[in-house]
Amino acid sequence: MLLRSIYRDAVRLCWPHHYVGEWDGRHGMYVQPGARGKLVKRALDGGYLEFWISGRPSFDWTWEGAHVLRFMRPGERHTVEVWWDRDWQLTGWYVNLQAPLVVRGSFFDTTDHALDIAVDARGRWAWKDEDDLEQMVELGVLSAAEAEEVRAEGDRVIAERPWPTGWESWRPPEEWRPLPLPEDWHVV
Repeated sequence: MLLRSIYRDAVRLCWPHHYVGEWDGRHGMYVQPGARGKLVKRALDGGYLEFWISGRPSFDWTWEGAHVLRFMRPGERHTVEVWWDRDWQLTGWYVNLQAPLVVRGSFFDTTDHALDIAVDARGRWAWKDEDDLEQMVELGVLSAAEAEEVRAEGDRVIAERPWPTGWESWRPPEEWRPLPLPEDWHVV
């Protein structure tokens, strides 16, 4: 499975994932340290959106930091993620706010909407990247009304509190290794 964030017909981020199973009608997909994908880097000043909208190619990148189990449904505007450090200590959960997910075979396509929700291992949540959402409006990526819809989706997920998921003690089969990036990763 390939999770991709697409903007103006260009793949801005993509990572190959192992398919894990289903939870609450959502597809489960796992990315592990060592996975090679594509990424838009942040500038030294912390911003990345100018580069993201420019259409310049994404960079090769190796996912190093964490084990991540992502759950998402077609048409849904967010992910529910479980994060562990490299030693499998639970670090918390994450909600990525995005355009409605479209599944095309093994490609899971969306557009990242910058604003996220980070939840620590005790269940305390906080908004993440609110400044990036504001910049998306300034750059014309989203309208002010669309940005309000993104935040409303986050508010809805926070009210639902889909963490813990019941998958916190899950581990992948020992033989799983990082998957290669397919040759057609960039074809939209």
